[in-house]
Amino acid sequence: QVQLVDSGGGLVQAGGSLRLSCAASGRTFSSLTMGWFRQAPGKEREFVAGISRSGGSTYDGNSVKGRFTISRDNAKNTVYLQMNSLKPEDTAVYTCAGRMSYDMAVTPHGYDYWGQGTQVTVSS
Repeated sequence: QVQLVDSGGGLVQAGGSLRLSCAASGRTFSSLTMGWFRQAPGKEREFVAGISRSGGSTYDGNSVKGRFTISRDNAKNTVYLQMNSLKPEDTAVYTCAGRMSYDMAVTPHGYDYWGQGTQVTVSS
């Protein structure tokens, strides 16, 4: 089993930055492909970014390209999401997810483990 704990959310003004963290325990973290998703009220869960097991490959969702960066530190069992140039439309609950398969997935159904989520609110 894997436990994922998200943190780092908060309230920020438009144009500001936040860094989210997701700490993993219970299984070898480096064997998991990781991703971040977000869900705003009344909307479906949206893929934000994904990262390979080694961290050598990343993939960003279209709405965050050039603004958000996913990274991981396997020594610390943690994946990060650096969010810059935040917009009000980035307001959502952000959740990290892990999957045992080697390849990345952009749909929630492809993930085996989920964090509890952390709220990000961007004011205009």
